[in-house]
Amino acid sequence: MAGASPSPHPTVAVVGGGVAGLCTALALTTAGCRVTLLERAATPGGKLRQSGANGAAIDAGPTVFTLREVFEQVFRTAGSRLEDHLTLRPLSILARHAWSAGETLDLYADSDRSAAAIRDFAGAAEAEGYLRFCADSRRVYQTLDQGFMRATQPSLPGLIAHAGLRGLPDLFRLRAFSSLWAALGDYFRDPRLRQLFGRYATYCGSSPFSAPATLMLVAHVEQAGVWQIDGGMHALARALHVLLLARGATVRCATEVRRVHLQSGRVLALELADGERLAVDAAVLTCDAAAVGAGLFGAAAAPAAQPVSTSQRSLSALTWTARVPTEGFALLRHNVFFSSDYAAEFDRILLRRLLPLQPTVYLCAQDREGPAALVDGQPERLLCLVNAPPIGDSHDYGSEEIAQCLTQTLASMQRCGLRLLAAPEQLQPTTPTDFNRLFPGSGGALYGQATHGWRASFRRPGARTRIPGLYLAGGSTHPGPGLPMAALSGRHAAHCLLQDQGLMPH
Repeated sequence: MAGASPSPHPTVAVVGGGVAGLCTALALTTAGCRVTLLERAATPGGKLRQSGANGAAIDAGPTVFTLREVFEQVFRTAGSRLEDHLTLRPLSILARHAWSAGETLDLYADSDRSAAAIRDFAGAAEAEGYLRFCADSRRVYQTLDQGFMRATQPSLPGLIAHAGLRGLPDLFRLRAFSSLWAALGDYFRDPRLRQLFGRYATYCGSSPFSAPATLMLVAHVEQAGVWQIDGGMHALARALHVLLLARGATVRCATEVRRVHLQSGRVLALELADGERLAVDAAVLTCDAAAVGAGLFGAAAAPAAQPVSTSQRSLSALTWTARVPTEGFALLRHNVFFSSDYAAEFDRILLRRLLPLQPTVYLCAQDREGPAALVDGQPERLLCLVNAPPIGDSHDYGSEEIAQCLTQTLASMQRCGLRLLAAPEQLQPTTPTDFNRLFPGSGGALYGQATHGWRASFRRPGARTRIPGLYLAGGSTHPGPGLPMAALSGRHAAHCLLQDQGLMPH
């Protein structure tokens, strides 16, 4: 960037110790920068966090590990190997889905097995539609992978240029101007299957009725492999942290950044909550970009990102963690219990800003499909999640409201045959208010801006900002939410910073 002062060993602060921050810091440290990672929590991890219940550690954030090759590259660039730090176990069954006690459907890593299951569930025409859907989702992923997701400065003209003449037909077949829900009607007549695959929009905190059809690429990502990490998802954060320390970076936890200071329009220093000032050549902020635009890092840094209105925010969640027995339903690691009216559910959450009356429930049973078998009736670690409005900065969820939603959540699962053998007080809630407290400036939104409309993906901020020496990374920036996307955003930020410092060719 113009005005930068190249340095052989620039001093860089990375703010935030989530996956994006850890990957940014690791790439910069490996490239020779003097890196200090600053994390306001007691340990690194960010949204990749754990909760305790009855003495057990439960993953309380992301639960799905995909796009393994992204993390293999992260470790390889740092001179190590992913398999030297983590043990990954592929899941043969991606998830179990239920609408009632007599309506269940498993999706498999093998698309032919999934097609056979869909044929038994909904008929031959729906199975044929599924295979067409798989082929098109693979084409969407391949079209967007290099030209968009792995581009540091994405744009529609750049995507077209990358596609070239031979790739233009695939680009035009992306159906970016159609909603995911509308596009699914071309593959599935059964409303249950549209509901199942429409749920992919919620992976980036969006409604299937407003998100673009390009999000069907999630289907291909899952078919390429879903893994379980021994030791839980938080083991990924621990492995990145250990490698970062081994490469010579400094990691300071329980350290909050209050303000970014500029001199002559470029980054000069960071001011910490205790008044300490850290002089830096550059800084990478990996918090929710909305926090920057709202001025939480000082007025001088606010122009680096646009404020995000409540209507633009992605979904939040109301979650419960517990270690309790269950009965009546054969749980897998990943389970989804669908509501009977998906449109009404999203209307209530995103338009009326209320908790759902009959929620769709995601349940991660974290002792299932592990190396040790689980006997039914034994206490097991559970993360239960329902979508919620992102109003954690303006609404404090009270105990009565939480209890009512829990009653409705348990009823949704019981309709499908699952019973949690626990008193309500054994389930520990986390509300949008709590998420806003954990991730200030977000309102509890877990995925940055909602991906609604074809322009939404291009509106996400990129790594470079208008302030020289200040960069952004994380799930609220390009290429979007999810662990592999956050890792890519960190690598994008490191790449741009190194270019601007003269340590990498443009």
